[in-house]
Amino acid sequence: MNFSVCFSAAQKACVTETFAYAERIVGKYLQIEPPGWLAPRYHVRTLAHLRNHEVHDSVFAHLCRYSSSGERKDDPFRGFHFYRICLQDNRILDAVQRGGSFIKLVPLLRYIATHELVHVLRFERGESDFDMPVQERTVEETRVDAITRSILGPMADREMNLVLDCFGDGYRIGAASDQDPCTREVQHADLRVQM
Repeated sequence: MNFSVCFSAAQKACVTETFAYAERIVGKYLQIEPPGWLAPRYHVRTLAHLRNHEVHDSVFAHLCRYSSSGERKDDPFRGFHFYRICLQDNRILDAVQRGGSFIKLVPLLRYIATHELVHVLRFERGESDFDMPVQERTVEETRVDAITRSILGPMADREMNLVLDCFGDGYRIGAASDQDPCTREVQHADLRVQM
């Protein structure tokens, strides 16, 4: 992994702020209370802290779901699902660089954060199946992209409109894979935030 293309400290702070913002607007749009509704169910990792199976060459972010093995019947985390949003810093920074003066980091991160949080919410509500076959993923991506655009569109400024025009449902860097390496069963102690 080339760590020279990872987010800087300032960019990581931007990621944190962007996800907090996205959580607020997704919650407001979907009328979910109270604020912080989703925080215990996900965390974000940037490229420098991803495991090999969390690195993905064809997306800006890759969502992984982890479950507690709950070996003991009285384990309070038994069956608990936790989502890790794996940001692919190199892909995001490359898109910003290639976008020149048009594509800015903050609007692109807002799109990515909103999109990934909509996924997490749909999985948690049972509106979509995390383990769906690859053929259904395309349909789900189209749904999530439409919801993301409905959330961001009304408040979009010129920079966000450029992101919405350039990226989204039709944007693919490579082919979809039949194998998703990001369904894992782990011990609860493995669930910690790192950026």
